[in-house]
This record gives sequence, structure tokens and C-alpha cells, in this order.
Amino acid sequence: MADHYYSNRPDAESAPAVIKHTGRGHHMTLETDRGVFSKSGVDFGSRLLIEAFEAPTIEGDFADIGCGYGPIGLSLAKDFPERQIHMVDVNERAVALAQKNAERNGVQNVRIDASDGMENVPSGLAAVITNPPIRAGKETIFKFYKEARERLVSGGDLWVVIQKKQGAPSTKEFLEGLYNEVDVVEKVKGYWILKAKKY
Repeated sequence: MADHYYSNRPDAESAPAVIKHTGRGHHMTLETDRGVFSKSGVDFGSRLLIEAFEAPTIEGDFADIGCGYGPIGLSLAKDFPERQIHMVDVNERAVALAQKNAERNGVQNVRIDASDGMENVPSGLAAVITNPPIRAGKETIFKFYKEARERLVSGGDLWVVIQKKQGAPSTKEFLEGLYNEVDVVEKVKGYWILKAKKY
């Protein structure tokens, strides 16, 4: 898996760039780089997920799995200052960028770590949010969903964005076998936003 975003250490030579991003009405400046997902701008799926997300009414932290350089987690951290957002990625370059971007945008209610899946994510979460790394393969991604369920409290939600052509229907079916309630919150331009609730 050399030289793409789902690698611990991307081979691509570093060439940092800065982009502007607005999530949930919060304007941010984000540093990106080669070897991370969607380096030239926040992708449509992530933007859709950021805006569609609804916080559960229960208490608890959130987790952004596969956070990349941070657009989802930082947008939610800005919008929910009373919540701690755990942001993790297997890609060490992405993690370093997310840490820089949190600092650059004055976001303090985050914890950002390198993690293979949810290995370094605590339990007791109210919500898990992910734009999963499709290139990592179905086995890896389905493991995310299982690990998310284990770490969610009763009443907690998993939010996923996935394209129909990249397996949204089979993802929904898999989640229905794991969670108590699964809804398609939005379908836009081939992207599905799925919300899976654990009781």
C-alpha cells in the first residue's frame, strides 16, 4: 500500500499547501500535503457529512476516525465546544497536519493521535463520525464499524459517508446486522449519509 493516504508513512515527497474550509459556518485555514486524502480541498463527501451530522442528546465525546488533516473533526470541535473530539488516522503525516491545523485554528477540545483503526480511541463515546478509507478494503472498514459499536454508549450514533458505487448498500446491510437502528439520512450525488444507532 505504498504511497497513498492509507499508509503509516506516505512515500510522496512533502509539498505543503494551504486551503480555506468552511464547516458548519466556521471558517478555517487548513494545511494539507501530498500523501494525504483529498489534499487539494475538502472532498464533497466530507463536506456533506460535516453539515448532515446531528449530535445525539446523550453526553459523551465524539470520535473522527480516519481524520486526515482534520476538516471533519475540527469543524465539529468548533461547533460543539462542550464536547471532546478524538481524531485518529493511521497516516502519520495526516495526524501531524491535523495537530497543526487544530493549533492554527485555535481548536483546543480535540485529542489527535496516530491509530490503526480505533486502537487508540477510548470507549464511552456518544458519536463516531467517519469518511472511511475505501482503498483500505472492506475488511478494514467493516472492522471500524464493529469497533465503533464497542466504544459507543447506549444511545450513541455512528455516522458514515459512502458513495453508492463504493458499497453504500452493502454497508447499510452490514450495519443493520450490528446496530439497532440504521437510517439513510441523505442521498446526494451518489453519496449516502448513514446513521447507525446503538441501544
